Amino acid sequence: QDPSLERHFRGHRDAVTSVDFSRAKKQLVSGSMDSCLMVWSMKPQMRAYRFLGHKDAVLCVQFSPSGHLVASGSRDKTVRLWIPSVKGESTVFKAHTATVRSVHFSSDGQSLVTASDDKTIKVWTVHRQKFLFSLSQHINWVRCARFSPDGRLIVSSSDDKTVKLWDKTSRECIHSFCEHGGFVNHVDFHPSGNCIAAGGTDSTVKLWDVRMNRLLQHYQGNSVVNSLSFHPSGNYLVTASNDSTLKILDLLEGRLLYTLHGHQGPATCVAFSRDGDLFASGGSDEQVMVWKTNFDADYGDVVKPQKYSSSVDGTHGTGVEMDCGIHHKKTKTQDSVRTQEQQEQETSLANTLEHIMGQLDVLTQTVAILEQRLTLTEDKLKECLETQQKIIQNKTN
Repeated sequence: QDPSLERHFRGHRDAVTSVDFSRAKKQLVSGSMDSCLMVWSMKPQMRAYRFLGHKDAVLCVQFSPSGHLVASGSRDKTVRLWIPSVKGESTVFKAHTATVRSVHFSSDGQSLVTASDDKTIKVWTVHRQKFLFSLSQHINWVRCARFSPDGRLIVSSSDDKTVKLWDKTSRECIHSFCEHGGFVNHVDFHPSGNCIAAGGTDSTVKLWDVRMNRLLQHYQGNSVVNSLSFHPSGNYLVTASNDSTLKILDLLEGRLLYTLHGHQGPATCVAFSRDGDLFASGGSDEQVMVWKTNFDADYGDVVKPQKYSSSVDGTHGTGVEMDCGIHHKKTKTQDSVRTQEQQEQETSLANTLEHIMGQLDVLTQTVAILEQRLTLTEDKLKECLETQQKIIQNKTN
């Protein structure tokens, strides 16, 4: 069964630049050149929230792993952290000196990595909202930066035509991939953490093994690739291109599976939901579209890595072994070790912990907002006292 269009969201007044699902798939956030963020409810007839605060185009948005916070980056050089509720309050992170193009939470929700036109990648703590350190070896705008699933590595892509791999602890660049023939717009880690995919203005998508630093697959398209997203199973990759299409690549077979037409004008961003049932896309046509995956219903068997010769749009890619953890989900066996009761207890405990973490996120953010207000009040009070003193001085003179 082919992927199908599920929902259509209209509300932005300019090109949509970024989309992301909350973990529970209840909400979808989008950023736009209209300087707004919008949080859409996946429930029909539920209103959307428009968040105002950035002074210029919003170029990137992402939900925290708990879903209780949203990070955004803008052309106004700031990063904001929002509580996605009716009030839509936010706190500001300032350290970049140019447009912020990318925001990404670590999988534990404790850190945030941002990428900017100031040629740097910056890492922040989420709870204390402090800037930690900069990574600066790119010699042009940095378009995208992502944490590895285990949080130990960072990958970045740039207009200097390179993709760089960084060690978060030592803060050193471990490797530079220089095979792209143009600006590299987007990069991300495979769910296994063992390989990365990157796409850019040379109309290609390339996959590298980060353990061996070797090229695994190469897909040659016919239009600029703006964004890409791995399916949680790790077996598929979706891309958004300037030719207005979304393309789904089958990484097991090493071939193009579907080409989807929906947007008028360039498709600018795309993202799978956390469970892979849905994916969302945005375009310069100001529209946000939600698609039902459908093709992921058949990954029941365990598939061994095999040889591929990738072919997209009739152009052959590199035929190499894909052994970076791409395999299907295992089917449940009857002699399963865990009892259903144990599973239920574990799920309940996991949900409780997640809820506590989420509440902590909200509390931290609320405290930060209160601190901001207190600072503003103190500033106003100081102004008033200074004015009062001037008046008294003038009177005595």
